[in-house]
Amino acid sequence: MEYKASVNKLTQPLVKHLIDNADKLRLGVEVLENGCTIVDAGIKVPGGLEAGRIISEICLGGLGTVALVHSAYTANWPLSVNVHTSNPVLACLGSQYAGWSLSHEKYYALGSGPARTMATKLKDGQQEPVEALYKELDYSDAFDSTALVIENDAIPPLAIIEKVAEACNVEPAKLTIIVTPTSSLAGGIQVVSRVLEVALHKAHALHFPLENIIDGSGMAPVCPPHPNFVKAMGRTNDAILFAGQVHLFVKGTDEAAEKLANELPSSTSKDYGKPFADIFKQCDYDFFKIDGMLFSPASVIVTAVESGKTFRAGQLDNALLDQSFGA
Repeated sequence: MEYKASVNKLTQPLVKHLIDNADKLRLGVEVLENGCTIVDAGIKVPGGLEAGRIISEICLGGLGTVALVHSAYTANWPLSVNVHTSNPVLACLGSQYAGWSLSHEKYYALGSGPARTMATKLKDGQQEPVEALYKELDYSDAFDSTALVIENDAIPPLAIIEKVAEACNVEPAKLTIIVTPTSSLAGGIQVVSRVLEVALHKAHALHFPLENIIDGSGMAPVCPPHPNFVKAMGRTNDAILFAGQVHLFVKGTDEAAEKLANELPSSTSKDYGKPFADIFKQCDYDFFKIDGMLFSPASVIVTAVESGKTFRAGQLDNALLDQSFGA
């Protein structure tokens, strides 16, 4: 796969817009002593849906659009997030996927967004990507500034900030870290906007050729926030698991497209059938005990562009959605 776009260059106008309009978007902006800019999207400030929408486009590396729309698709939850990108592999897996594990003492978070593409580490005397995925994607980026999105309810410690800047080979003054608590409105939006990304991630796990996925869109309902982290996280996941819709346009044979459609929906997982918070508790709050095939949209459409045939699988589950959302 050959990518020429710089996701870091594309996202800088979005990051600047976020900071320049912080008051309007109800965000907090702080410049630390080392020069790093911290954007608070819901810890000490209200944040909001529009802030979450813009942050979602930053997560997509500036290669996608995120819109808030009303839809009659779900029975009781009309407000939805619509995501589209004509560069789904790079936008979703190369940028939006929360693949950078960051920890220091008791602080732990996953990083997503364009900074991931610049992050390298020294191994056997050579620099290589922090995430092995980039070897497969054959993509790296270089730019004079970068941004990382962290899903957490606390600002990362200085040790993590310095680690990110060093890995990305930028001065801390050229780094922006956006923090989005899951229980906030902005945090909820940026998670639900991963409806297309989880489909790409599962397609990758199913060994579907990534180079054959050429376009895509997705939609999922906006979940009501919850002050409890586990319940808030459960609702953001359930929005996708029970009501996420994805349409992929792929190259290749009809048989491969049909197989992908049939294997993608969340209902194919052995763990499907109850709200995610309940599954998480049942698994002793250990993500690794949950079937990885669960994380996918409820309904999938796959169009084979070379034949024009379309295949559908999965379905919406209003009852489970209402149970999760507290209707």
